[in-house]
Amino acid sequence: MTARTKPSAPQTSPRVWQRMLSGRRLDLLDPSPLDVEIADIAHGLARVARWNGQTSGAHIFSVAQHTLLVEAVMREQTPRVDVRVRLAALLHDAPEYVIGDMISPFKAVLGGDYKAVERRLLAAIHIRFGLPPVLGPEVVRQIKEADKGAAFLEATELAGFAEAEARRLFGRDPDLPPAVRQDYLTPWSAAKAEKRFLARFKAVAASS
Repeated sequence: MTARTKPSAPQTSPRVWQRMLSGRRLDLLDPSPLDVEIADIAHGLARVARWNGQTSGAHIFSVAQHTLLVEAVMREQTPRVDVRVRLAALLHDAPEYVIGDMISPFKAVLGGDYKAVERRLLAAIHIRFGLPPVLGPEVVRQIKEADKGAAFLEATELAGFAEAEARRLFGRDPDLPPAVRQDYLTPWSAAKAEKRFLARFKAVAASS
């Protein structure tokens, strides 16, 4: 007499979506622009720490504050830059409201899978706000230059890098006006970062 075998447990697919505070369910593998809300992006980015939280100050230096710094650097470097490029700069790290901010060395370890998810999310975010799914190379270059300038400032002012090391890794100091520099490099509370990100996004989007 053969032993009775237990029925196998039903196979369930792993969950690949995240529920947002807005009620949207964003699928990480096949994100829909219809499930992207700027309020969710602002809320999430204001609570994600740059530099793995290894920064000085009473608050984390959030990705939301970083994106505002990038846009400020861009305006300083290219005063007449197209407003849609400024909008793209504000959204350049938007996928991190879902996947968090991984430092560049860890991204290099993970390789292509992480970048593929990031690209799909960014394409959906771009479509949701009227930008091309994939930006042109010149726009990507402009954003990257401003991003490196912001990283130089964050590295030297908040993350303990020596200026020589920061120049080697990120390039030159973007030389922001002192008042702007002090404002954007003083870490804000999550509530303030969320509010200022939303306000700036709405102002730029309205003029695009």
